[in-house]
Amino acid sequence: MALGTSEAPPSPQRVAMASAVGATIEWYDFFLYGTAAGLVFDKLFFNGLDGPAAQFAAFGTFAVGFLARPIGGFVFGHFGDRIGRKKMLVLTLLIMGLGTASIGLLPSYDSIGVWAPILLVTLRVLQGIGIGGEYGGAVLLAVEYAPAARRGFFGSFAHIGVPGGLLLASGAFSLASLLPDEAFLAWGWRACFLVSIVLLAIGAYIRLSVMETPAFAKVQERKEVSRIPLKDLLAQQPKRLLLGMGTRYIEGFTFNFFSVYLLAYVVNTLELPKSFALAGVLVGAALGVVLVPITGALSDRLGRKPVYRAGAWAALLLAFPVAAMVQSGSRPAVFAVFVIGLGLLYGTVYGPLAAFWSELFDTRYRYTALSTLYQVSGVVASGFTPLIAAYLVARADGSLWWVAGYNVLVAAISLTCAHLLPETRGRSLDDVAVPRDRDKELAAA
Repeated sequence: MALGTSEAPPSPQRVAMASAVGATIEWYDFFLYGTAAGLVFDKLFFNGLDGPAAQFAAFGTFAVGFLARPIGGFVFGHFGDRIGRKKMLVLTLLIMGLGTASIGLLPSYDSIGVWAPILLVTLRVLQGIGIGGEYGGAVLLAVEYAPAARRGFFGSFAHIGVPGGLLLASGAFSLASLLPDEAFLAWGWRACFLVSIVLLAIGAYIRLSVMETPAFAKVQERKEVSRIPLKDLLAQQPKRLLLGMGTRYIEGFTFNFFSVYLLAYVVNTLELPKSFALAGVLVGAALGVVLVPITGALSDRLGRKPVYRAGAWAALLLAFPVAAMVQSGSRPAVFAVFVIGLGLLYGTVYGPLAAFWSELFDTRYRYTALSTLYQVSGVVASGFTPLIAAYLVARADGSLWWVAGYNVLVAAISLTCAHLLPETRGRSLDDVAVPRDRDKELAAA
């Protein structure tokens, strides 16, 4: 959109809602895979392996999606900074929707042998590329339209997509799990993936109705569009990028530990019903949907760092109590863990990060910066979390104590990185000219 057009720009509320709905649909697609990896894929696509090996292989393909996400982040981030946010968001939605629906049609190992896991991995890579490009655009759509004083609140609507997508995915699997096990494995889980076609149409309609963001339109008018955004990012703000990746660590660990690994642990190790475990995830994700905008709004009043650090400290201090609650085997305790982890902890950490990360970087390469920060760090912070947890639990003879220790380490790293970054609340997004030595201010932060 050129700034001189007579068409009235959409309100921040409408843009934030478009960002939230679109992101929720894409994350629904992505998280379906995580839920299925814990409950289905080891039985249908890796049943040529024995017991734990099949589950480890299923979690391995889950991680593959995260390995593919940086590719999507680099490609769509580059073109999002070159030709605009909106076009990339529509394209990523299309890639995600088609990839997810195709998984729902995939024949099992018993039908086509080794081609089943090969095709599953291929479609997971496609999912990873799509979601890798989606994140930065969804956040910037909300943040770059928001009033400066409410950037934390409106920006957090893009982050609603993560617990919102998990809520939809868990809800879909909860309904499907009401079927007899034979029907669930035969077609119930597939219906959850095929619904993606309907959601794709809804999301595309919503995103096509939103214009380009004002911040990027100003860069276009000034003819200051970066030729190679990644090169400019690495030359001008490398320290902020690395420290931002560090703040992502506890966010990625928290979400994927509670929503993917713990789900499988509760069902397979504690032998509690999958409907019970999914209900816990469902309630935790619902609380996360509520808390993300609340903590985003709090960051507009208190600052991005204080709110984020409150969540990270809570994650650190509760690591061992959470492990003890799960290992007790008590249903109320296990249910409370899902709600605490996906609701309280994740909602507090994640809420202020959309505005915090966006305000760290210049408009000319902001899409690339957010995509790189989120997707590269997500390989370890998110994608490898179920694998690391499975390995640590195996080494500890089935207990969660080593995982709790890893949780403490992750939180400590994120808190240190947040301490070294400057507070960004109140920063103008129109500050296009970034001095090459700006990162020197980090030393004094």
